[in-house]
Amino acid sequence: MTAYAAQAAVPLGRVQLVHLRYQSLLTARWRVLWIAIIFAAVAAAAVLRIAVLGFVGGTPDRGSLAEQLLPPRGEITDRNGAPLARAFPAYAMWFDPEAMGDDGAPLVRSPQEVAARLNAIFPDMEVEKTARRLASGRAGYLRRRVLPEEANQVFELGEIALQFPRENDRHYPQGSLAAHILGYVVEGEGGRLGMEQVLDQQLRDPDLRAEPVALSIDVRVQGALEEELRRGMLATDAIGAAGIVLDVDTGEVMALASLPEFDPNIVGAQGAPNEFNRATNAVYELGSTFKPLTVAAAIDAGVVRNLSQRWDARTVEVGTRKIRDLKPKGDTLNVPQALIYSSNTVTARVTDQLGSDKLQQMLIDLGMDKRPFIELPARGKPLWPENPGNRHTNMVIGYGHSLSVTPLHLANAYAAMVNGGIWRPATLRKLAPEDVPRGRRVFKASTSARMRQLLRMISLYGTGRSADAPGFRVGGKTGSAEKPRRGGYAKNALISSFAAAFPMDRPRYVVVAMLDEPRGTIASSFQRTAAFNAAPVVGRLVPRIGPMLGVRPDNRRDVDISDLRYLVEGGK
Repeated sequence: MTAYAAQAAVPLGRVQLVHLRYQSLLTARWRVLWIAIIFAAVAAAAVLRIAVLGFVGGTPDRGSLAEQLLPPRGEITDRNGAPLARAFPAYAMWFDPEAMGDDGAPLVRSPQEVAARLNAIFPDMEVEKTARRLASGRAGYLRRRVLPEEANQVFELGEIALQFPRENDRHYPQGSLAAHILGYVVEGEGGRLGMEQVLDQQLRDPDLRAEPVALSIDVRVQGALEEELRRGMLATDAIGAAGIVLDVDTGEVMALASLPEFDPNIVGAQGAPNEFNRATNAVYELGSTFKPLTVAAAIDAGVVRNLSQRWDARTVEVGTRKIRDLKPKGDTLNVPQALIYSSNTVTARVTDQLGSDKLQQMLIDLGMDKRPFIELPARGKPLWPENPGNRHTNMVIGYGHSLSVTPLHLANAYAAMVNGGIWRPATLRKLAPEDVPRGRRVFKASTSARMRQLLRMISLYGTGRSADAPGFRVGGKTGSAEKPRRGGYAKNALISSFAAAFPMDRPRYVVVAMLDEPRGTIASSFQRTAAFNAAPVVGRLVPRIGPMLGVRPDNRRDVDISDLRYLVEGGK
């Protein structure tokens, strides 16, 4: 048999099977090759995208990533991380009159009945007002903040027109605490009034809002300050109050309060009734709290060299005007006695010798010619007399009249007076040690040391005795000034204030408490002056906040005032 014949004898089916296997193997190889090509293309595209983002500077689509993952507005905390303002998902109650269809009535029940049932769930919703709103057939919000359990109760009414869209809300977990510091947010407009307004851009920015903004305040100290101010205000029937706790070495505000307050959780576009900030925006004649500042300037200038020197304490006559003491303590007094007895006449004579130029320069160095230095938008402009260089005007400025400033101005000034003589601006931002401003020198360090002694002496023997918290070495000065009115002063309307620092052997914090128009009550022994109302506020506050701020009571330490005690008791 020839080779050709043998080959022809092979079955045809086996040849076809081999061919099919070959085609299948070839197809599989091509599929693997195409898959490899696709994966390589995807990998190349990813590498190229990474290169573009890393080297060319492209930015990802924030709308699809950051905007979804981050809250719509950044969080604000106190210096220890306690939340003060945050965004969270919430429900609103919306009225949709077309929910039942074009031909049907918007509500199953009558507007009056629905309004009554809503009032049972939300007692602050007035029945008549809500009924008119429902009867008008106008779509819109009935309520902006609704809790899930409240929404469930409304669902049970079976009214399809009452809907609950989910929205992002701004919430203040501490309620009205620190309201004047925080401010509030109006939807569609942004922050208003406080740090919400100051930090508005930062809190909105996706690149910045991931991290909470820490303020300088301590929520515990803030709560204690507001509580004691409220107690003092209610006990004396005052129309308002203000207070500040300030770090003397950094200018950080540990607490700042203005009463009456408001709740930023329930403020809308119309604002709040008590937005006015008495601590930073209201200007007052702060009375005798200025006397230590005048004495400090006089010591610095060499006008007061010897504290044992006797000064004429009789009535001062300048032209047709007279300056008197409320309770004269003799014909002559030395400077320590003048501060203890709060003598207008001696302070006026010291101011007269100091001169208007040096007094005004001190006030300018303390920032009392400008609005207070702080981040808040509400900052009052000081009111200076038309002619501060006039002799009589200069004298009365020396003991706190004719010049109106804010309580924050006073707190800053006292911080400079006791911290070694350095003035620094107040701030509501938490500062790192390297961010503390150097400040500017206003008083000599030796003058500051002497003033610490004198302020401590006033709290031990003078008008500030009710502020002397045992173990905390408080030093300070009272001030009671009649409020100016057209054509003179109102005899029955006082501003009572107490400016203090503690502990006076190493001052760390200044505390200012102010009551607006206190009245004589049983709680104040029927007295309206600061010794009976503002000073006790500080006396109760310091023991509460001292341990929170790292200052513990110690009865074994104090400022050495032995030489001053001798002078106060009449030594020469």
